Amino acid sequence: MAFSGVEYAKERGLLVELSGEDASRADQSFLRSVYAGGIERGADRLCFCDTVGLLTPERVAEIIPPLCLAPLSIHCHDDLGFALANTVAALKAGASCAHVTVNGLGERAGNTPLEELVMSLEGLYGCRTGIATDQIYPLSPLVSRLTGVPLPTNKAVVGEMAFTHESGIHAHGVLREPSTYESIKPEMVGRKRRIVLGKHSGSASVEAALNELNYHPDNRQLAEILSRIKTLGDEGKRITDTDLLAIADAVLAIEQEPMLKMRQFTVVSGSNVIPTASVTMVVKNSEITGAATGAGPVDAAMEALRRTVADVADIRLEEYHVDAIRGGTDALVDVTVRLSKDGKIITSRGARTDIIMASVEAVIAGMNRLLREEDENRGKNPD
Repeated sequence: MAFSGVEYAKERGLLVELSGEDASRADQSFLRSVYAGGIERGADRLCFCDTVGLLTPERVAEIIPPLCLAPLSIHCHDDLGFALANTVAALKAGASCAHVTVNGLGERAGNTPLEELVMSLEGLYGCRTGIATDQIYPLSPLVSRLTGVPLPTNKAVVGEMAFTHESGIHAHGVLREPSTYESIKPEMVGRKRRIVLGKHSGSASVEAALNELNYHPDNRQLAEILSRIKTLGDEGKRITDTDLLAIADAVLAIEQEPMLKMRQFTVVSGSNVIPTASVTMVVKNSEITGAATGAGPVDAAMEALRRTVADVADIRLEEYHVDAIRGGTDALVDVTVRLSKDGKIITSRGARTDIIMASVEAVIAGMNRLLREEDENRGKNPD
């Protein structure tokens, strides 16, 4: 059947790759004879499939060379976590092509991740792949969103925590010399380094975060800010940018007039209506009312808020995350959002028993910070 299939495809002018399903458990002499027969009948390429992910790099080094009768592809599954290692071993042993997927998508535990193989070849083996590596991260969340398969936060290269540092020693080291705790530069894959704050943070990371936000506390003030951050971290809370700003403002005794104030918001949703939200805001002393529909009540509320400030600034919601702090239908929900404006990204949080109110609270707090920073920058550069 394999041979007749090759002949049928070649008769119709197709490029043929003859794949050996479950090749890693097949009799290797028989597999080689099948490959040889396929080539005799015109197969252009061969493919070795580790269908259930049970190969090891040592075994790959043994079985691949005798099978390279034509350009050979390697197709690995990650059932035992060996997909990347086996793929690299196969390429070293003579394979000329690797089957990969974005984010390692695939049956069961998935296939060899594109992003991990490309950066391993480029960074560790000095192989130029021709891939625009700075587009790897923009591609990854797009695929995740379109497929509905979330990215693990600790996923290599593209996970949220891949270039994130909290620990005091780690953050201090990476601020002085990035290679101390990073194997590759985040910019290589289209990312930026993040210093997050929590109970493990040290003064260096807190000071760096504050300086980026144009705060310059003295040593006593910095120690107090760090103490308050650690207290929040010990309570299991995420320290967002707006948390840091609120703490810094309190310690430095800075009073800030919010750029946005909400007068009211209304959300209508149900089984037979399109989710609709309206919101009235005071934006830089002008009252503005906006309305929008959405896929759900939260989506509608977020879009209404965005439209309300659209004439002042183009603020986009980049990420939305919600956690229930305790169980039950009356659970307090913690909403964290990432907002962007002109390349600047800020995180913000809202916590309420009402998920819509928590979401609105988080977005308004973040918008206030982005607009406040814009106002400060204009004050420094009046032209």
